[in-house]
Amino acid sequence: MPNENQINKKISDSVNPDYYIKKGKLNNADEYADGIKKGDRSTLSRAITLIESTKNEYRELGQAILEKCYGLAGHSIRIGITGVPGVGKSTFIEKFGMHLIEQGKKVAVLAIDPSSSITKGSILGDKTRMETLAVHENAYVRPTPAAGILGGVAGKTREAILLCEASGFDIIIVETVGVGQSETSVKSMVDFFLLLMLAGAGDELQGIKRGIMETADMIVINKADGENIHNANRARLEYQQALSLFPPQPSEWKAPVKTASSLDNTGIREVWDVLKQYHNQVTQNGFFANNRKNQSVQWLHEAIGFQLKHQFYSRPNVKNNLDRLEKEILSGKISPPFAASELMNPSVQE
Repeated sequence: MPNENQINKKISDSVNPDYYIKKGKLNNADEYADGIKKGDRSTLSRAITLIESTKNEYRELGQAILEKCYGLAGHSIRIGITGVPGVGKSTFIEKFGMHLIEQGKKVAVLAIDPSSSITKGSILGDKTRMETLAVHENAYVRPTPAAGILGGVAGKTREAILLCEASGFDIIIVETVGVGQSETSVKSMVDFFLLLMLAGAGDELQGIKRGIMETADMIVINKADGENIHNANRARLEYQQALSLFPPQPSEWKAPVKTASSLDNTGIREVWDVLKQYHNQVTQNGFFANNRKNQSVQWLHEAIGFQLKHQFYSRPNVKNNLDRLEKEILSGKISPPFAASELMNPSVQE
């Protein structure tokens, strides 16, 4: 277990190489867990940073914190929100989040930012785009880099959700990177999946991934204001017709299509009304509880895959042979599948 000096060292392997864990007095899992349970935002942020780190000592402490908080998690409603670029996700989430706060809810937003494939850096600008929500005492906005993880989410989103729940947040919103076929993985960690779309940008149904629409529990045509109201209503009918062609969802829920405007603050309340109707239905028919159990099992398999990969690449012989095999691939001596088979040979790994 790392000591205080180790914890407060610069995290050189962070996506943002200039990021530091702030100096403080916390140096064990119990103290972190106590701070999280009391709703201390700074402690929560530092705990999530430890979990996200790729350094073993930080990650081990983060895992210990998670275990201390695990029994307090699971009592929120988890909402995934995705949409095409320029659809206005951040603005919509701020309006929606403030509406939830007005209803007496505590809201946490895990905003996933795309990472550069070249520098591995991330803008992490959602706190500036959600100025009002980010500073509210009943809200917590955490920008997190995707760091190359597919599915529109970060590698430790599940863990961050549980820590936010342990800190007393009623609603957890996961804002994904953007819409795409792999984006459907966010469905495996939330209770309600909301898809934001635009109207008036060409053929509304052209290029839409069927996997996204099939997993959506609700579609909202955003920016339905001004001269775009007519287009938004037409798009709403087209989407609703398209959804009627899909087979029923396991939840037995029929996804509605609504319009909304963050600019005019219209349709926001209706989204919350629909979400409450959904929650009531899936709670009564048992889908909510079964879905959470299935998600936990899926998390187990994802964690196994992550740990196996980490342990594999951490072996000294693997590192040495990997460098050799990469050079042989670049020179055209062997194929990548052959190199992978050689690297997987137990005699090479020992």
